[in-house]
Amino acid sequence: MATARKAAKKPAAKKSAAKKPAAKKSAAKKSAAKKAPAAKKAAPKKAVAKKAATKRKPNAAFMRAMTPSAVLAAVIGNSPMPRTEVTKKIWDYIKKNKLQDAVNRRLINADEKLKAVFGGKHKVSMFEMTKLVSNHLK
Repeated sequence: MATARKAAKKPAAKKSAAKKPAAKKSAAKKSAAKKAPAAKKAAPKKAVAKKAATKRKPNAAFMRAMTPSAVLAAVIGNSPMPRTEVTKKIWDYIKKNKLQDAVNRRLINADEKLKAVFGGKHKVSMFEMTKLVSNHLK
């Protein structure tokens, strides 16, 4: 019986020894877990400060005055203007004449003036519009 007691004690001692290193590992995991969120929180603050410090410069190619073709001039006027202004004037014309599609707001229903600009298309997406308008700028 004494041997049974010794055998019972030995595994218990091994179990407690096995538990101690596991406890140390979990403490290490906890401290590592605490450090990781602190690093993640610091990164967005730096990014926000960086964005605020640098100001975007306008691209010179977009700001160069372009002369519209006669077809496009009927919609926006014939004075030379940058591409950004051309797009703004076309959107003003679209909204003034209610040419934006009611169901899918990304589509533009062309009237007679815009149909000439859009190459005869009845409906054009807003992304395709800028491509078609660029063909009318020199």
